[in-house]
Amino acid sequence: MLEVDGETFALRANGFGGTDYTWLSGPDPGYGFGVSPTADLSPDEHARNIRGFLDMVDPGTGHIADDRRPGRGSPRS
Repeated sequence: MLEVDGETFALRANGFGGTDYTWLSGPDPGYGFGVSPTADLSPDEHARNIRGFLDMVDPGTGHIADDRRPGRGSPRS
């Protein structure tokens, strides 16, 4: 488990050499994302992955906004 900017995530290795991040404090059970490869990442590097995800989240809904999806505009700063 890792807390980043007041949000709690469970980290679990996946079968692809990466990590699944489940957003435990998020709006929906089981909501999250995955990153691959993630071999030997430090806690700070995992936190950076989580912050990148949170930067795409619409604060009103807790879901990734269409205009913030990769390739569809800029994430908020």
